[in-house]
Amino acid sequence: MRIIVSLFLLTLFSLPGSGQRNADYGVFGGVSFYMGDINPGKQLYSPLPAGGFFYRYNLHPREALRIGVFTGGIRGNDLDFNNDFQKARAKSFSEGIAELSAQFEFNFLPYSTQGKRWNYSPYFAAGIGAVSIIASGLNVHPVIPFSLGFKINFYKKLGLEAEYGFRKTFYDNFDGLKDEVAPADHGWIHNNDWYSFVGLALTWKIYNRLAGCPAYGDTKKTRRR
Repeated sequence: MRIIVSLFLLTLFSLPGSGQRNADYGVFGGVSFYMGDINPGKQLYSPLPAGGFFYRYNLHPREALRIGVFTGGIRGNDLDFNNDFQKARAKSFSEGIAELSAQFEFNFLPYSTQGKRWNYSPYFAAGIGAVSIIASGLNVHPVIPFSLGFKINFYKKLGLEAEYGFRKTFYDNFDGLKDEVAPADHGWIHNNDWYSFVGLALTWKIYNRLAGCPAYGDTKKTRRR
């Protein structure tokens, strides 16, 4: 965990100060849910509130590096599922989780939160991270986050994003059930638990001048004043 945090901080503080005008900040709100031994594959199962914030450095109108902190809850109950194996097991759990992650973001269309134009783009993001089960203290595990979303610049320096994010973990005990699944339920999750964040993010850019920034040269010509 200390190595991951150090790499994130090194990336963040190694960005040049003048490059901050290429950065934006975001606040995320939505829900989180879990897939694992209790829930083998049902999307948006038993969601709980989630939130977070992130810093994004825009390398190019199509490429960005995003560093974020997210927190939420996950839970599951065997009695929510109509099969004899889970009804007999009757296990349940509820946990809080906290994540630190870095993702590379690719916009399918050129995008900027600068100017009055209604820029928009679908995007894909993937990277590395670490998650902690809050009640367990230093119980930290690596994750691979990846996300699909849609963003739109709706007013000057403000943007709105809708995102569906999946987290591949290498841990099988979020739910307290290690390898306890019915034989018919062994599938694509490979017995390791997953969790997801789904919601909306409000983003804003603090600096309002991008003139002279080569990375944004292709958006300056089309931006409506």
